[in-house]
Amino acid sequence: MNSLAKTFVLLGVIFLLIGLFLTVGARFKLGRLPGDIIIKKENFTFYFPLMTCIILSIILSAFFWLYRFFSGH
Repeated sequence: MNSLAKTFVLLGVIFLLIGLFLTVGARFKLGRLPGDIIIKKENFTFYFPLMTCIILSIILSAFFWLYRFFSGH
């Protein structure tokens, strides 16, 4: 594949992943998943989205793997 074709394939994959993330995020309310840490006190709330961070890490790892695969590095 030439460089322009690889770029278009990569852009297509990026848009596909963004669309899937937005669709799944709206349906499953990403950001309030089981595994996210929420500590509520009287005047204090601490929220750490642990599971959300893990899911985003997996998605970004897949994205960069696809980038390296299609770019030939």
